Amino acid sequence: MKKRRAGSLLGCAPRPPKEDFMSKYEPLWQYLQGRREDALTLTFAEIGAIAGVPLDHSFLRYKKELLAYGWQVGKISMKAETVAFARLG
Repeated sequence: MKKRRAGSLLGCAPRPPKEDFMSKYEPLWQYLQGRREDALTLTFAEIGAIAGVPLDHSFLRYKKELLAYGWQVGKISMKAETVAFARLG
C-alpha cells in the first residue's frame, strides 16, 4: 500500500512545519526587538496598530514567543488597556 503524505488527501498541499508559520504578533515582536529601552508600556490600540491585528485573548498564548526576542510581557491592565513589556537580562 502506498503511503500518503500528510495533507495530500483531497488535493490539499502538505502543511509546512510549525516553525515556518509567522505569528500574528510577529510585527510587534520585531518592533520591541528594535527598541532601545529596557521597559515599555503600550496601549491596546498601539499594539493593534503595530501588529496589524487587534489585541485579543489569544495574546496570552502568543506572549511566550516574545522571550525569543529578548523581551517579556509584564503587567496587562484591562482597566487602563495597556501592556507593559520588559527587556530580559
